[in-house]
Amino acid sequence: MDANIIALILLAAILHAGWNALIKINGDRVAVMAFVTLCASLLSLLVLPFVTAPNPASWPLLALTILVHTGYHFFLPIAYDHGDLGQVYPIARGTAPILVTLGAILFAGEYINSTALIGVICLSVGVMALTLERPNGKRINPKAVLFALFTGVSIATYTVIDGLGVRQAGSILGFAVWLTIGDGILTFLIALIWKKHEIIRVARANLGTGFAGGAMQVGAYWIIIYALAVAPMGMVSALRETSVLFAALISTFLLKEGFSVWRFFSAGLVTAGLILSRGQK
Repeated sequence: MDANIIALILLAAILHAGWNALIKINGDRVAVMAFVTLCASLLSLLVLPFVTAPNPASWPLLALTILVHTGYHFFLPIAYDHGDLGQVYPIARGTAPILVTLGAILFAGEYINSTALIGVICLSVGVMALTLERPNGKRINPKAVLFALFTGVSIATYTVIDGLGVRQAGSILGFAVWLTIGDGILTFLIALIWKKHEIIRVARANLGTGFAGGAMQVGAYWIIIYALAVAPMGMVSALRETSVLFAALISTFLLKEGFSVWRFFSAGLVTAGLILSRGQK
């Protein structure tokens, strides 16, 4: 894979880790997610007049991925209600690359070579190794595992759909903008019925933070849509999940939460995966 594409995906991973850190602001988790994704949609609307609409051939896939993204926006915060961020998030993100690689083979006939496949496996295992940490000796709640796995399946599903859709869209940015508008508004409308008062409280207390998170969310996913249009889906998914490692590094060096043996092991596997990923052209 081209070094410039790898660098862009790693930038998206950093942005993803950033908005996930911001989403930990005080308030109901579903309400916070709904507010941040609404802010992302409002920012996307500002760009809408300047992009080319995606081809009609891609609209069914666009509609489908909006629905799957919306499911993801609810599965993730519900998983956080039952488990710690450091355990839930690696399960959700670590399961996706292998599933995406299989989906790309089945639905797009997209194969990667053996070296790159080993890289995908190293990245996935490295990310999921973070779940072996036991903050304060706590065991992970089975409900947290279940919803984290639902989240991982959602991530894998929308990644494959996005990869197929953007390649039919004719306009990479147009597909990305329509997607972030659609899933943000749909998420917000569903959450508004369910969590109206909680959303109002979150919005009043965290307006600036919400838009900062929305900007990072939009930036991260627009980069990924571009990468899915020009690079193998499985490799894009695997590299994107380094966001979990970046989040762990933030907690270690900025929040001073320590660097455990599992974080060291995870960092080594992720680094090996990044090196091996260069083997896919």
